[in-house]
Amino acid sequence: MTVNKNERNIEALISSHGSLAPKRYKYSEATKITSCTNNKLGEGGYGVVFKGRLNDGRLVAVKFLHDSKAKGEEFVNEVMSIGRTSHVNIIVSLYGFCLEGSKRALIYEYMANGSLDKHIYSENPKQILGWERLYAIAVGIARGLEYLHYCCNTRIVHFDIKPQNILLDHNFCPKIADFGLAKLCHTKESKLSVTGARGTIGFIAPEVHSRAFGVASTK
Repeated sequence: MTVNKNERNIEALISSHGSLAPKRYKYSEATKITSCTNNKLGEGGYGVVFKGRLNDGRLVAVKFLHDSKAKGEEFVNEVMSIGRTSHVNIIVSLYGFCLEGSKRALIYEYMANGSLDKHIYSENPKQILGWERLYAIAVGIARGLEYLHYCCNTRIVHFDIKPQNILLDHNFCPKIADFGLAKLCHTKESKLSVTGARGTIGFIAPEVHSRAFGVASTK
């Protein structure tokens, strides 16, 4: 009975976003999308990513999240918020998602030039990208974060900005990826309530790691 009620709540939440809601896929459909390429793009603490292809021919990146006990409604609410976010430096093309119990997946557009870390951690990053392109990438990331923090109807704080989570399209335009640790908050809120450290050692903000450095905020 509880399962049916939760499912009804989830469907109602999806319907409330109308045409802006990303498509919901069955888990079997998500695995079928990636079976045609069998190409693993990467793996992190929150899931594994495979290259795939939709029926219409579009290439996608499918992230299969590790089994989660988090509430389905909370997951869908975050997916809907991120899905309606629109900005050139945000991964706007969230084509769909999967939610079947603890099985969850996110289906994004495929980014031809991969993640930023593969370029800047090479032997000679300035020769590969050039200073002008590196500068443009840095500015693009900053503009994307500004949009998330100040221009969305619901503020989105990423909490895990690092080179591995910055993807580059065919023109090397940066787009912010992996919102697994993101926190949603109201536009009137500037200070954030954070339980436990969020992020990756080496990139985590000091005030998120320890309150001794101050209070976490959208700044």
